[in-house]
Amino acid sequence: MHRVIAALLAVTSCASIAQAQTVPETGTSSSPAPTGDILTLDTALSQGGAASPSLGSATAGVQAATAARTVAGLRPNPEVQATTENVVGTGPYQGLRSAETTVGVAVPLELGGKRPARVALANARLTRAQIQSAIAIADLRLRITQLYVQAAAAERRAEVLGEQAGIAANALRIASERVTAGAASPIEQQRAEVLRINAQVAAESAAREAQAARFNLTALIGQPITGPLDRAWFDRISGYGPQTSVDVEGTLALAAATADVNTATAQIRVARSLRTPDVTVSAYARQSGPENNPAPPRSLTVERMCIYCASFQRRCEMATAFLVDEQRATRLASGFVASLQEPRTPYISPKRVAQALGVQLSRLAEIAGVHRNTLANPASERLQDRLRDMVRVILAAGELTGDMEQAIYWFRNEPIVTLKRQTAAELVAGGHADAVMAHLSELVDGANG
Repeated sequence: MHRVIAALLAVTSCASIAQAQTVPETGTSSSPAPTGDILTLDTALSQGGAASPSLGSATAGVQAATAARTVAGLRPNPEVQATTENVVGTGPYQGLRSAETTVGVAVPLELGGKRPARVALANARLTRAQIQSAIAIADLRLRITQLYVQAAAAERRAEVLGEQAGIAANALRIASERVTAGAASPIEQQRAEVLRINAQVAAESAAREAQAARFNLTALIGQPITGPLDRAWFDRISGYGPQTSVDVEGTLALAAATADVNTATAQIRVARSLRTPDVTVSAYARQSGPENNPAPPRSLTVERMCIYCASFQRRCEMATAFLVDEQRATRLASGFVASLQEPRTPYISPKRVAQALGVQLSRLAEIAGVHRNTLANPASERLQDRLRDMVRVILAAGELTGDMEQAIYWFRNEPIVTLKRQTAAELVAGGHADAVMAHLSELVDGANG
């Protein structure tokens, strides 16, 4: 008799499993599958490029800079002047009998290289606008790619959690049947009920997140998404994360900083050219009185400039160039620090620091003043303090040299005379990073003073 009951329970369980696999559980959320063509990442990128206002703004900036370049190459316009005196008066000056008419042509001549300086400045600004356009395109592609990946991942996660909710519902059914048959305790049914509720809530939350991600992607590309996303895109990715350390050279950030420096340099050139006064050559002819005799037709006028104003403008341009240099140094420092980050953690990577310095991990442990085994734990507070000291010294040296590679070479090899002829690396290893920073501050004050 017991065998018959067990067989009946087994048949009932198998039937329940088959029913759960074919019929969705009541109460679980399942969004309708999108219909239409598959939206690939390349299609999303092309649609976003056609509808993005940021790209239109960047293109308008390039067009404005191109027009400014054309204007900068133009020469000053000549002037035609005509004056009439002694007319419509009284006595001998009645009518036009005593009129004196002067007609002249004035041609301004720019000296001091003003026009080439203007053209160079316009070219620098045009280059900067083109780089800004490329940055806008890259930023847009990055945002679309990120939202596409988020939407596809959210939809896949919603599907997985939906399947888990179905499995939890099936487990509850089986537990209920086992309790009814007296083969299990009621606590087992209660546990299965809790698991089903949690799985259903997680599935519904994931479905809402997938809908929100799809809506954000739709708003960015400016086109409605009616079809499914390309899920197979994940399977075509060979790896994830940066394969190599970040190289600042060749990046758009460095190109933009270089363009800013070139623009500031061109502004200084324009300011210097303004110190030279211009010359205006004019020729005129005068008819005076009834004799109608023309006067000599030539003259030369020199327009003087305020040298103090030109000098003040030059100082302003030099201050602008200094500010641009500071911004460039900041971007270089940010890129260097970003290249040292441990992937997906807030810590500095010992391995990447060793690669940047060109040393072995054992030598890095000596410079950091820690045991070699400590390098295997990037979360070590002592290790992070020493690595931050090293990075701080290298960044300060990079601000002086303007080149991170030269700063690293100085950090490793050049002895500091005022600090017992020890290198910066040796001083940092001995815990004297503050002394090195004070030395670099003195060098900065001496360079500025």
